[in-house]
Amino acid sequence: MLRHRFQPGRLVAGVFLILAGVVYAGDAGGLWETPWFAVIPLVVGGLCLAGAVGVVAQAVRRRRGESGAAAPDEPRPDLPR
Repeated sequence: MLRHRFQPGRLVAGVFLILAGVVYAGDAGGLWETPWFAVIPLVVGGLCLAGAVGVVAQAVRRRRGESGAAAPDEPRPDLPR
């Protein structure tokens, strides 16, 4: 059983940020030469794509009628403490 909802936008953002880290690591290791500004479009493009994926995923959830139920370890706001 999943402990939380799958969030594909975070997956896309993570992949692009890892890719940016690999590009800088390759430059630091001397495998290739990367200009300082080369990673900016990679990160900005990845974050924009992640935002778009997140919006589409939320629209799909709403269309299917899935509720935003709290995870089992989170307190529910409608129950008294």
